[in-house]
Amino acid sequence: MGPARSFQNLLLSLALFSAAARAIDSAEASRRFWVENDTFWKDGAPFQIVGGDVHYFRIVPEYWRDRLLRAKALGLNAIQTYVPWNLHEPEPQSWEFKGFANIESYLRLAQELDMLVMLRVGPYICGEWDLGGFPPWLLTVEPAIELRSSDSTYLSLVERWWGVLLPKVTPLLYNNGGPIIMVQIENEFGSFGDDKNYLHYLVELARRYLGNDIMLYTTDGGAIGNLKNGSITQDDVFAAVDFETGSNPWPIFRLQKEYNLPGKSAPLSSEFYTGWLTHWGESISTTDASNTAKALKRILCHNGSAVLYMAHGGTNFGFYNGANTGQNESDYKADLTSYDYDAPIKEYGDVHNTKYKALRRVIHECTGIPLRPLPSNIERASYGLVKVQKVTSLFDIIDKISDPLKVAFSEQPLSMELMGQMFGFLLYVSEYQEKHSSSVLSIPKVHDRAQVFVSCAHDDAPRYVGIIERWSSKTLQIPNLSCSSNVRLYILVENMGRVNYGPYIFDQKGILSSVEIDGIILRHWKMYPVSLNALGNLSKLQLIMQMTDAQASTVSIYGDPENKLSDVSSYLNEGISEEPVFYEGHFHINSEVETKDTFISFRGWNKGVAFVNNFNIGRFWPAIGPQCALYVPAPILKPGDNVVVIFELHSPNSERTIELVKDPDYTCGQ
Repeated sequence: MGPARSFQNLLLSLALFSAAARAIDSAEASRRFWVENDTFWKDGAPFQIVGGDVHYFRIVPEYWRDRLLRAKALGLNAIQTYVPWNLHEPEPQSWEFKGFANIESYLRLAQELDMLVMLRVGPYICGEWDLGGFPPWLLTVEPAIELRSSDSTYLSLVERWWGVLLPKVTPLLYNNGGPIIMVQIENEFGSFGDDKNYLHYLVELARRYLGNDIMLYTTDGGAIGNLKNGSITQDDVFAAVDFETGSNPWPIFRLQKEYNLPGKSAPLSSEFYTGWLTHWGESISTTDASNTAKALKRILCHNGSAVLYMAHGGTNFGFYNGANTGQNESDYKADLTSYDYDAPIKEYGDVHNTKYKALRRVIHECTGIPLRPLPSNIERASYGLVKVQKVTSLFDIIDKISDPLKVAFSEQPLSMELMGQMFGFLLYVSEYQEKHSSSVLSIPKVHDRAQVFVSCAHDDAPRYVGIIERWSSKTLQIPNLSCSSNVRLYILVENMGRVNYGPYIFDQKGILSSVEIDGIILRHWKMYPVSLNALGNLSKLQLIMQMTDAQASTVSIYGDPENKLSDVSSYLNEGISEEPVFYEGHFHINSEVETKDTFISFRGWNKGVAFVNNFNIGRFWPAIGPQCALYVPAPILKPGDNVVVIFELHSPNSERTIELVKDPDYTCGQ
């Protein structure tokens, strides 16, 4: 080949490269999502949002793909998700973006599956999530900050948080080649306050990182007061609405237009409720599938857009469930561990249900989105009854599972947050001089539930007295113990989940008042943070059980496959007492193919927390219900020996068994 021919080939290659580059630039330039003529537009064509909330933090990451595919098969073209600040900054400037918190992987997965994303970055999210997504360490800042306001300290912390989050989000915006078409500012602020300076600041901060091309939006209830307080029209922020399912949507959409710029009010219900939340002590909330489908049809078949809240609810694993209050902060109701929400995609992924099929038909009928094959359900297994053994009382192990550097002494009780105990339990201990008759204990303010025990100061066996709860009696009769020394008072307080909505969101936990015995204030408190995170390390603690013979023995709360707790069970106190106790059970799975989703039924148990293979699957409270069983996704399990550790606050069922079953159960306490 001659020099001239080589030169021609070089020119041709350069021309082809230049053309390809221009094509890429043109394609990127055409990637645009906006609103015009009261219609959403995507890449130059009208677009109808048919979305659904699917929260990455309520699903084990191994199931993200599965749940998104089920949402896609429902007919959805977009997913919506909150971003909980407390998950990503659990301690000041300690950032988490792995595992459940790997939001970038989740968003890229959505794009891989050809689904758009509506991202709700807060900083407040509500969502039946602890403290509305705020990190609880915000409650320790002095002077106390005013959440959801123009408070300068609060805004500086929001700026620090968004300064980490939003640069991760920016490459994933739609105009940058990613899946994110809209970013929500705050959440339902109009039902909380009217601090427009706060909202303007959030918009300015978001634009600083995300640019001017991304569509920002707010969500507020479809009423004049909510939209007036929560919309930010002058900042060109799109105002979406939510409203009760079954309401006539079109008068609300017409009201929505008054709070958007002219021509920029595409009708959008950004929370179309497919079900509702449930608190402990209530009957499980359900909604009629046919009525829900008819309500969705009134929106979609008239070219409105809607986002199903929820498409898939998932689970409040660990201690992340939220709570609500009524007329005052004592009227407290905590949310269940299950966040099934009666959504079309059930907590465990089931889609072969009436609601999923009804909504799928409506979406297809109204939008023409092709019906995809109905996904098969993930298999579930019943592993049967599991006998559990008592390992130890909390009082016997408190020095082992409380970090000695965090145990504190104080004249008055300190809040959990000031103790650095952001979730779970805190044990308060003090002493008082006994009278000849019984005494009255008073705790005017406890958040949320206190179990009270007493013993003589030199006696290591606390005796259960009763409960003082945030929502009920604040006093308790304490019997006379006839002690030769002082009486030692133990108060175990459970944080049952921080309020996530309303005026009482500044929800500190623990004992928040003085404690009185017969009107006299108790002083000199010792406080033990109960570190349940340390359960995985209990096997290293070599807990020494007191044996009746001369031979001492050691057992682990997780045991040894060759030396189960049953080997020493004869030495344990087999009587059932009203005290917080750790129990352990084992079950065997033969192979990988037999490792399947399951539920642990706690029927007959009282109240507590459960761990499977060191994973906190959540709270159980069958004594009041309605949730009897906790969901255990297969990725938590393994072939071979699987370990369940139960922290029961009162007493187990009489047989000391749990049962691993195929199906959920919402009929406890009924």
